Amino acid sequence: MANLKEIRNRISSISSTMQITSAMKMVSAAKLKKAQDAITAMRPYSDKLTELLQGLSASLEGDGGSEYADKRPVNKVLVVAITSNRGLCGGFNSNIIKQSNNLVSNTYPGKQVDFYTIGKKGNDILRKKHTILGDQSKVYDDLTFEHVSEIAELLMRLFTKGDYDKIELVYNKFKNAATQIVMTEQFLPIVGAEGDEAIAADYIFEPSKAEIVKELIPKSLKTQLFKAIRDSFASEHGARMTAMHKATDNAAELKEELTLTYNKARQAAITNEILEIVGGAEALNN
Repeated sequence: MANLKEIRNRISSISSTMQITSAMKMVSAAKLKKAQDAITAMRPYSDKLTELLQGLSASLEGDGGSEYADKRPVNKVLVVAITSNRGLCGGFNSNIIKQSNNLVSNTYPGKQVDFYTIGKKGNDILRKKHTILGDQSKVYDDLTFEHVSEIAELLMRLFTKGDYDKIELVYNKFKNAATQIVMTEQFLPIVGAEGDEAIAADYIFEPSKAEIVKELIPKSLKTQLFKAIRDSFASEHGARMTAMHKATDNAAELKEELTLTYNKARQAAITNEILEIVGGAEALNN
């Protein structure tokens, strides 16, 4: 059994850890509320815009369709891995790394698969085994549509120039504070709606359907990427809040066990001292 001083030091260390994890939990909870409100407000607009553009693009295939819908034989793939800049958020980052490696090994075996990372954690790990085309970890310092638009424009240029035949997004979709869903979403080429999903309503297009699609598709792609990063941002704080909550609970349980061990050791030490005193007194009497 460890001596009393060692146990006291461990209890003190765990108490300090509990203060840190509890503080991190509260910070993430505060940030989560704002991030959750942002992604919840954005999803209906993003989903409706994507639905509209998919239907319009499908109706234009073979008749002035967008360059962003150009389907080519897939030989070169760019995977945009969206992670966080910091750890201590459970399996948030490791799930993205695992899915990214799965794309290389199982989905695109024998193909050239490069990565574009958003988030320091993904960049640090993926660069060890794969080619990193670029990193945008600083986007979280000022997460605005304008900054994300610059990344989206770069990705669109890489596709239209033929540098890559397909671009995929890998990110955590926010469901709730305890649940994040790993998503693999095709960014380019645009996936057109099929069958009954295509636009069937009787719309009047002015100036023309082709010009509207040409104008709206870049905006739709920028919105799609912004939504993915917003989803990941909210998921990160949800995952960290949950992880820190569990860490605080585990620390409290360990502290309770150590306190019990300390009390037992202290009681045993006091008992031994009493026995020594009594034994010494008896020896003097005899």
